[in-house]
Amino acid sequence: MHFLIALTLAAGLVQSDAGDLRVTVTDATGAGLKSVVTVESDAHQVHRVIDTDDTGAATAKRLPFGAYRVTVARDGFTSSTALVRVSTSAPTEYHVTLAVAPVSTAVDVAPDATLIDTRQTTTVRHVGAEMVQRRPAPLPGRAVPELINTQPGWLLEANGIVHPRGSENQTQYVIDGLPLTDNRSPGFAPEIDPDGVHSLGIITGGYPAEYGRKLGGVVEVATIGDPRRGFHGDVSAGAGSFSTGGFDASAGYASAKASLFGAAGTSTTDRYLDPPVEENYTNHGSTKQGTFHVEGGKFSAIVNRATIHFMVPNETTQQDAGQLQQRTGGETAAKLSWQRVLSSSSVLSVNGMARDLDAGLTSNAASTPIAAEQQRGINDGYVKATIAWHAGVHEFKAGADTSYGHVHEQFAYEITDSGAFDDEIAPAFSFSDRATDREHALFVQDQISAGPWTIKAGLRWDAYHLLVDESAFSPRLAAAWSPNPGFVLRASYDRAFQTPAVENLLLASSPEVDSISPSVVRLPVRPSRGNFFEVAASKSLGGAMRADVNWFDRRMDDFADDDLLLNTGVSFPIAFRRGLVHGVEVKLDVPPVSRSLADGARWRALSGFLSYAWMRGEAELPVTGGLFLGDEADLGEPGDRIAISQDQRHTLRGRAIAQLAPRAWLALAGAFDSGLPFENVDDTGDLADTVPPRVLEQLNLETGRVRPSSIFDLSAGWTLLKTGKGRIELQADVRNLANRLRVINFAGVFSGTALAPPRGYAVRVRAEF
Repeated sequence: MHFLIALTLAAGLVQSDAGDLRVTVTDATGAGLKSVVTVESDAHQVHRVIDTDDTGAATAKRLPFGAYRVTVARDGFTSSTALVRVSTSAPTEYHVTLAVAPVSTAVDVAPDATLIDTRQTTTVRHVGAEMVQRRPAPLPGRAVPELINTQPGWLLEANGIVHPRGSENQTQYVIDGLPLTDNRSPGFAPEIDPDGVHSLGIITGGYPAEYGRKLGGVVEVATIGDPRRGFHGDVSAGAGSFSTGGFDASAGYASAKASLFGAAGTSTTDRYLDPPVEENYTNHGSTKQGTFHVEGGKFSAIVNRATIHFMVPNETTQQDAGQLQQRTGGETAAKLSWQRVLSSSSVLSVNGMARDLDAGLTSNAASTPIAAEQQRGINDGYVKATIAWHAGVHEFKAGADTSYGHVHEQFAYEITDSGAFDDEIAPAFSFSDRATDREHALFVQDQISAGPWTIKAGLRWDAYHLLVDESAFSPRLAAAWSPNPGFVLRASYDRAFQTPAVENLLLASSPEVDSISPSVVRLPVRPSRGNFFEVAASKSLGGAMRADVNWFDRRMDDFADDDLLLNTGVSFPIAFRRGLVHGVEVKLDVPPVSRSLADGARWRALSGFLSYAWMRGEAELPVTGGLFLGDEADLGEPGDRIAISQDQRHTLRGRAIAQLAPRAWLALAGAFDSGLPFENVDDTGDLADTVPPRVLEQLNLETGRVRPSSIFDLSAGWTLLKTGKGRIELQADVRNLANRLRVINFAGVFSGTALAPPRGYAVRVRAEF
């Protein structure tokens, strides 16, 4: 660990399918010009403004492959606008010669020229910096999950857990090119600081061979933008309902050759998790994070530390008994990257990460019906090396990565209410164990662009060694056909090898748990193997809107899910014989309409999106992996199918943002969910005695599902002050306008009851300098 941290101080972070755009601006004599360069793409939600140096040079870094509208402007010269395509990991060079006004050097670029990326072989949903900044105020820990949930195919379940296309614990976050495959929901790990997020790229199919291990969905998170020259930073503070408050600050300095950046933030709330009852007992939580980033030439490094501390919400009986359960979590990570341009067509990159992740649970003596204690964590290191090169119509990439970690778990419980459990359940239990996790991969891929066709093919090999030893080859194939700039048809096939969730895997797999009950079934949890198919199309509508339609089908062996140990709240991975998930997703995007104003601001008259997803997910029995006690030891009849816990058939999302004036905007967001399944209720008459009437009204006992629900949010923003490159902005939000009671889960198949927040208010002030 100390070696890697030291190396970061001597050592640019990359993502899949991204490259740099180097712009050089000169006058008619060839002399460099200091200018303002604007790089834009509607398809990728990119809007960047960078300044050239005294030689007229500037670089827009880490741009996703695609077409960009590049505008160069300087007082006294006629501005230039052109369409530039970034299609290689090697830097793309673009030279502009500005003419003295009024001679025109502009190139005619159609307004919808960047609306659709016709060379993209899969549908990548992009969330740009503007959408991140204008997000409705979330509760702490939920900003990034809520942004992801705006996209079709994703489900935001209780406690901020996101599920891509029916998958449980199979979301991979790739942060500045480095993958995190553990559970990143608020109840498991510190949040990704939303104020440090520059953009998100969200993928649910057509995965490049570069990605593996967790393929339910991949979220590419970029926390590094193009550094502003000189000293710069921002400060934000917010407050809202449920005693929620937060503060973030960042500052940095950038020269032509290097940049330094630091950020820190904290938040607190009295509604951290989704409680089981409306009274919202014992639900205080707080977060803290700090980051330091240095970049210079070929090297880049990030060191960050984040912590969470929160209470576990009580049910009414637990509150009356005086129960107090608390969870903690912390993460320290050092991430580094080294990149070298070998030639005009090839790039070598090496990335590494060292990380320490820990989580704990404590219970007081009044906890009921069970008091649990836990301490677990992982210390791991990761190294990845890739080489990318361009040759004619080919864009090749090959590489290898390896992960090596030490997993440790300690767990104990004591039953405090014996009447709540079967007499055969042991009254107390304790466990402690350690194991080494080793995972390795090799991959090669090629993207071929010829005429209206783009084909991307790859092969990946994975080896997994923790409690089981398995390896697999995974072929990938994706294609796009675009007969004109306004339409593209895509199709893809992914072979997936997905590793089990690591959380409490040692506990659920240990022979020691056999002492808990006379009836115990303990099966090894193997990696899931699946075949993913997708067909998609994107169409420009009148040059002002884009429609995306996706059909997908997923078939997985050893389908991953999770379960809870007794009533402790401690979850662990399980697996079903097979999982079958298929569906359709539709999204309509309205790109911004921009006008140049006298003060340099951009007036986006109307922007927004509307999306719909239909999905059906089933698990085929029997259960093939995990821990099962007592009555749960019945693994089901082979061939029988049950709805998976994420089987929500209909999901509707939308948001419209109207720019009322150059410095004021208003947004209305809405969502509709058709309801998740819940566990079969043997005696519905008992529910009236145990479930509050308002909650009971939200259940359809005939279908075994939570009733449909909808929610609307209202946001407004004002730019209070704008001077040069500094500004002060104010945003106000009202969440759940109608103040409806929403049941997210009710005695879910493998989870408890959780209620969404009632109406809430928030205000946030942000100053940029």
